[in-house]
Amino acid sequence: MINVLLADDHAVVRAGIKSVIERKDIKVIAEASDGEEVLKISSNLKPDIYILDVSMPNLNGIETSHRILKENPQAKVIILSMHDDKTFVEKAFKYGVKGYILKESAVEEIITAIKEVYSGNFYLSPRISHYIISGFLWNNMNEEQREETTLTQREKEVLQMIAEGLTSKEIADKLCLSVNTVQVHRKNIMKKCSAHKQTDLVKVALKEGLIKI
Repeated sequence: MINVLLADDHAVVRAGIKSVIERKDIKVIAEASDGEEVLKISSNLKPDIYILDVSMPNLNGIETSHRILKENPQAKVIILSMHDDKTFVEKAFKYGVKGYILKESAVEEIITAIKEVYSGNFYLSPRISHYIISGFLWNNMNEEQREETTLTQREKEVLQMIAEGLTSKEIADKLCLSVNTVQVHRKNIMKKCSAHKQTDLVKVALKEGLIKI
């Protein structure tokens, strides 16, 4: 029997998840509506799996998991989230959580996630697994490789202006550069970002926070 502590500040969400996961080999032994309540419960109960919503009042799911895992590094935590926020994903796994599921796919994935994490494995919703993979690849690059994929400050300036719709000549005039130099910067940006057209560069600029929609 796998014993689960389920925490979400919405009773309806908890009820829905509970109805999906409770079966012969999985049982929800406790529920909580915020992080502080989770910590109080966990001082008496030691569930096999903690399922924690990210956006809980008083203490969010990430910080709650941090405290739980600091006290008991062997605890197995699965995070539930509405959004595929890179910062939350990276911080959660840095703290030691074993699973991260998007709520939109929780019904389909929760059973698999529980069983994988209970068995000592990790589980991520497919839509967010690229964060972990890209982070791993980045950490394993040498300094020269990182420089090859990191935009310089000047390249970021050029990228922002390209995304804003300026021509190469307009960018050259603004930055006091030659048109040829701007073209070289553009070529380097596209290579580093694996971009093939203008719309790709706009997407990169949005991701880098250089422009807003």
